[in-house]
Amino acid sequence: MNIYTRKQRWKLALLMAAMAIGLASLWYTNRLVQKLSIQEKKNVELWAGAVKQLSDLRIDAGDVSFALEVLRSNNTIPMILTDSSGNINSIRNIDSSYATNSAYMQELIAEMREAHEPIEIVFGRVSEKNYVFYKDSMLLRQLRYYPFFQLGVITLFLLVSYLAFSSSRKAEQNQVWVGMAKETAHQLGTPLSSLMAWVEFLKSKGREDDHLEEMEKDISRLNTITERFSKIGSAPSLKKENIVDVINNSMNYIRSRTSSRVSFELENGHSHALEASINAPLFEWVLENLFKNAVDAMTGEGHISVSITDQQQFLYIDISDTGKGISKSRFKTVFKPGFTSKSRGWGLGLSLSKRIIEEYHGGHIFVKNSEVNKGTTFRIVLPK
Repeated sequence: MNIYTRKQRWKLALLMAAMAIGLASLWYTNRLVQKLSIQEKKNVELWAGAVKQLSDLRIDAGDVSFALEVLRSNNTIPMILTDSSGNINSIRNIDSSYATNSAYMQELIAEMREAHEPIEIVFGRVSEKNYVFYKDSMLLRQLRYYPFFQLGVITLFLLVSYLAFSSSRKAEQNQVWVGMAKETAHQLGTPLSSLMAWVEFLKSKGREDDHLEEMEKDISRLNTITERFSKIGSAPSLKKENIVDVINNSMNYIRSRTSSRVSFELENGHSHALEASINAPLFEWVLENLFKNAVDAMTGEGHISVSITDQQQFLYIDISDTGKGISKSRFKTVFKPGFTSKSRGWGLGLSLSKRIIEEYHGGHIFVKNSEVNKGTTFRIVLPK
């Protein structure tokens, strides 16, 4: 299991834990809402009973005192008492300024009817039916929405925390990345200087043969690699380059170090020069990473093609291979540090390539398309 996969599993575990906490909060609050709703209904029924008692002239003074206390105790639940014809006889816990607004009161009664079944009161003395319409108290309504507010706050907190953590971690990773690159360049500098001195010494002794020429090529290559590492973390200088020439240089370098069973092809149907502002050493590094990955994906046998499309403001460079392909679920993860399908290596090639293209050249690199066991096409978008 690579580093990225482990990190993804941790993120998934934390997300599942947050969802479990949220669902538990919703369930518990819903239980409280149900209990409070039942209690409010009982209070309304008790209030309706008190109204009925007060309408009965046969009750004694003690009963009247109790009924009045019940009526006074309800100061939270909005209620409307109507007769059988729908005429309003009394209102409770509703702004009295709306009492004269007939349209508003009828809308409120309809809302209350939809929320709760009205409670019927039959006055014994005259056998007249009245109805108590009511809706949830403000406290109950707030409690119904509280879990969603709570989830929103938790989500916002998690999002801010994640962004802050990611930003901090990315900054730390950048420092490590830059430090490692510059230290590598520094460490390569000493043996390179020594090798260059030895080559010059051998030349001064009259040694001129193919071996020295090959040594000089390798030293030149190491110098290029050192230069690439030294540029990481610094703003590289960009200048107009012929993209076709740069691609050919990288392709020829990889071709000379790859099996003859791997064929390379550059498709360029444009008669004019295709130029873009790039840093050639860094851009060649990206191309070499893509070519090497393609060779590995084809296990040393297949076809690699590069096509260039000129789109006025941008150049599209498509690099295709006939390798084992990439599943769609991994189109983005292949660019993450630590992701690799090989048994050895750090999985930094494509991550480094993405950094070079997007941060240093203002372009974009992505998996354009891929089919398992058929091949993959990477696309580089470069501003001209």
